[in-house]
Amino acid sequence: MNDPHSFHIPVMGIGFSIDTPIKVAKYGISSVISLVDDTLIESMRKFYCKKTGEDYIPITKNDEDYRAKRITAYLNLVDRIVQKQFAELKASAFEVGSEISKYFELLSERSPLKILYNQMLAVTNEQQKQNLQDRLRKLITPGDINVNIMTKLDRPNYAKDGTECPAEYSDALAALRGYANSNLNSAIVFSAGINKRLYTYVENFKDFYADAKGMIKKKIILKVSDFRSSLTQGKIFAKKGLWVSEYRVESGLNCGGHAFATTGLLMGPILEEFKNKRQELIETLHKIYNDARKLKERMTFLKPHAIRVTAQGGIGTTAEDNFVQSYYKLEGTGWGTPFLLVPEVTNVDPETLSKLASASENKSYLSNVSPLGVPFNNLPDSSSDLEKERREKSGSPGSPCFLGHLVSNTEFTEKPICTASRQYQRLKLKELESLHLDPEEHRARYRAIVEKACICHDLGAGVTLNYHLGENTDKFFTAVCPGPNINYFSQVATLQDMVDHIYGRKNLLNSHYRPHMFMNELKMYIDYLKDDLKKNLPSLNDKQIEYFREFKGNLLEGIAYYRELFDSKMSETQEFRQNALRDLQELKDRLENLIANNPLVFPRTALSPIIA
Repeated sequence: MNDPHSFHIPVMGIGFSIDTPIKVAKYGISSVISLVDDTLIESMRKFYCKKTGEDYIPITKNDEDYRAKRITAYLNLVDRIVQKQFAELKASAFEVGSEISKYFELLSERSPLKILYNQMLAVTNEQQKQNLQDRLRKLITPGDINVNIMTKLDRPNYAKDGTECPAEYSDALAALRGYANSNLNSAIVFSAGINKRLYTYVENFKDFYADAKGMIKKKIILKVSDFRSSLTQGKIFAKKGLWVSEYRVESGLNCGGHAFATTGLLMGPILEEFKNKRQELIETLHKIYNDARKLKERMTFLKPHAIRVTAQGGIGTTAEDNFVQSYYKLEGTGWGTPFLLVPEVTNVDPETLSKLASASENKSYLSNVSPLGVPFNNLPDSSSDLEKERREKSGSPGSPCFLGHLVSNTEFTEKPICTASRQYQRLKLKELESLHLDPEEHRARYRAIVEKACICHDLGAGVTLNYHLGENTDKFFTAVCPGPNINYFSQVATLQDMVDHIYGRKNLLNSHYRPHMFMNELKMYIDYLKDDLKKNLPSLNDKQIEYFREFKGNLLEGIAYYRELFDSKMSETQEFRQNALRDLQELKDRLENLIANNPLVFPRTALSPIIA
């Protein structure tokens, strides 16, 4: 009964889930805070100190190690708030509308806690009822206050004299230190791939190591896109005597925020591989883990620690949620994008909330606005995008670089700058003018330069506007990064509404036809392949051709896998299977047309057998 709910709320943007634990942890729901923006984190600490009556002592940029200290102080504050909330909930009466009653009402009907709660409600003997209530109070637990570090965001930092600070003061390492020094008993989620320097730094903090009883105070969660990368990263930590407690499998494209596409590997086959090779993963890592602990003169363990495998990205119905958990033997699922429509849970300013809830289709698209150069899910008429266009039309493209967390470019400067910054875009456009390109090529390069947006600042604008943090809030413009699933949700909801939707007690989907989550992802991958081909043709090298053929092969194998899955494994209605198989056939035809129309990349002899 340690996991009251079968779902968690993943990290969303920079500010959308920055205080979500304060809103949901008392009900047993786990969520994730982004550690990107320490300036926003410090503003949130000031806000909540005032709200709770705690003394607020600023941690300024003049303080040594201020980034880590800000993070530690905020996380400890969140922990204190949640512990107080939970104690009050636990002490409340079992009556209609009380906090403890809401805790149980939110639970799935299949939850052992919910079953026991319903038994308590049905009992008429007062002493028996009291005994069951006492038992229920002892069994409940709060949700975890987890945190996220996007490993690619690891800029170096500089002292006042301009010299580069030691490596441990980089953004990612300082954020890790801030979490490690906090009082939290939770987990850190590493996303966006491997950062060896960051992973090595984890070794410095005792809370990440298992104690004599096998308990780990601060667990490691990896957000991964496939089994191979999970095994690779798991080995990196195991060789340090550290255990990865959860592999959080996320769809490469059917997700919010940055999209890290696989080479055509689809969610279903990826989860199938985890299901079939889980024991191999555990046994391989346990041996490496124990060998490393011996070298560190730490105690070894006869049995491996628990490993959770969860999935997220595009799940939108209780049938999908139940299927992926039961068929693939998962410990849970992540529901992110739909919670952007739940003001009780996430921080979305009213203007953006209204746009997200609009009934029109295609509310989300895969854009190139991120300075990281990674495809980014975007809302086309967000205030951030509108402001970016206004600046461009006024002759001042680019954004003031307020925070600098995404700086990486050194084309024109010794210190890295951001490709969304006004400084970079002026320099790059000046260079473009000197090239004297033909009009079409000039337009294409111009658009590629000016489309970058200041997402490290604008992804935190929603909470700034909602809570009126600081001054000049009229200068804040919200970027929002919903996954494609937002196209099927069109109403602002309460926490109870959304949890009821997840557990099948209510339907919040709009009237648009919604294909199965696996079909939505397959369509995205075919579109991605088409766009990638167009971008790289007509000049392709051998390596690119090999990549595209591997991509195509993985998609064809995925289609064959889904045909068998829909035919024989799913227990939904006949109508569902017919719709799923029809959608699958249409997508197969689309892929085969794409293959046939690109014979230089996919010659007939290189085609996989056509699927019957």
